[in-house]
Amino acid sequence: MLNRRYLRVKVMQALYGWFLSPENELERFEREMFKSVGKIFVLYLSILKILPEFSRLALLQMEQRKEKRLPTQEDLNPNTKFIDNRLVKIIEENSYFNKLIHAQKISWQNEQGLIRQLFRTVFESNEYEKYMGNESRDFGEDKDFIIAIFKKYISGNELLHDLLEEQNIHWYGDIILAGITASKTLERIGEKTLPEKNFLSGLYKNENEDRKFIRNLFRETAVNHSEYEQLISEKASNWEIERIAVLDMLLMKMALCELVNFKTIPVKVTLNEYIELSKIYSTPKSKLFINGVLDKLAIELKASGKIVKEGRGLVE
Repeated sequence: MLNRRYLRVKVMQALYGWFLSPENELERFEREMFKSVGKIFVLYLSILKILPEFSRLALLQMEQRKEKRLPTQEDLNPNTKFIDNRLVKIIEENSYFNKLIHAQKISWQNEQGLIRQLFRTVFESNEYEKYMGNESRDFGEDKDFIIAIFKKYISGNELLHDLLEEQNIHWYGDIILAGITASKTLERIGEKTLPEKNFLSGLYKNENEDRKFIRNLFRETAVNHSEYEQLISEKASNWEIERIAVLDMLLMKMALCELVNFKTIPVKVTLNEYIELSKIYSTPKSKLFINGVLDKLAIELKASGKIVKEGRGLVE
């Protein structure tokens, strides 16, 4: 689920909070960083959980219509195609998914207003009408329908995003990632997926290596930030250190940390990654400034032997 760029963003957020905090509690911010990373998986599970919620609402709606004082023939003999959707059934009945939902205490119980609103949007859609009007009960159709409504009405829904962002201001990018990953998960589920099979995406590509990467990047940047700031100030000759944007300074410190301490990451990869992050998170002019400073420092640090790379194709 999480690539290295995303891990760098999480380190950046944690360091930004630490640098601006009056309390020098490095360990606390590190714990919060890992907690923030872990919550992305909770978001992912929460968004997937919306589909079983829809099925539950559809069943409740069907039962309520049967109990009307003057039920119609349609009320008494409802179309159960949506309730019987096999892709949703696979999710509902998956023991691994349900175990994680229970362990993480994930519930939409307190947000039933939003869930009902999302469900109503789907219920009133052309996609729903077309799906329910087709008498076939094909798994491929079930799957295509769920993926279509998930992408169109759930994963990108502004109301859902607003609700989740209220819980954590850093979750905007996390919500998008969780939604994309959930869509890929739905595409991966097959008709013969067993209830005990884990069809979920993992949080990390390689948990040990990735956790080590963000821990070391966070710690080494924090511990050596004064040294990195001095190096940057020497190369930013036309700028007073106080005039450099906080985020620009932070990104350059992280880049220097990575250049010096991470021997298996190519110099070009590091430089490109932090320039790309500056495009997303900093000012329009930051890219050129950061690129200029880091290029000079990379050349100087290579020449002095402080940048040493190891591995195939990295030894110069």
